[in-house]
Amino acid sequence: MVRLGRAVDIWSHSEYPSQVLSNLCSNPFTFDGVACGSMEGFLQSLKQQDRDKQRQICAMKGRNAKRATSTRWQTDQIVWWKDIAIDRQSEDFQQLVRHAYQAMFDQSERFRAALMATRGMRLYHSRGKSNPFKTILTEQEFCQILTGLRDNYDRRDKGLGHRRLIFVEVEYDEPSPQTVEN
Repeated sequence: MVRLGRAVDIWSHSEYPSQVLSNLCSNPFTFDGVACGSMEGFLQSLKQQDRDKQRQICAMKGRNAKRATSTRWQTDQIVWWKDIAIDRQSEDFQQLVRHAYQAMFDQSERFRAALMATRGMRLYHSRGKSNPFKTILTEQEFCQILTGLRDNYDRRDKGLGHRRLIFVEVEYDEPSPQTVEN
């Protein structure tokens, strides 16, 4: 694992758990009824308007999915999911990607175990890009999503998920004064 102190650099050519967290890793999952061979397959498929081509790319793993990239989306910043145009710079896009990662997290025990092995460590992706107008997912977005998944799972696992305060009104009798005898 590539580490700097208490940090993990996510990279496909590194040791466990880094390489399993890479989008290129074969962590198959199903999202919105579509089989995805890897997260890279899902992310690259968003660059395709044609639904059949999108399904093809979704099913791809690792480098094959990366090679299926397109830069056409950069002109208008529009990506596609199941015939729906989505602004790459929108909250809708962010939610779509977070939901896809959640699906992979829920369905891939290997991915989930690798992510949870990074507890207490900062995640970063030194090979990632930072310009959201030029990359489908920035290093910051990627690491925030993974950190959020890990932290939410920890809270849920420890029973610290959604808590509600319940106020109960209790009636009780005041004790009567007692005399103390010596």
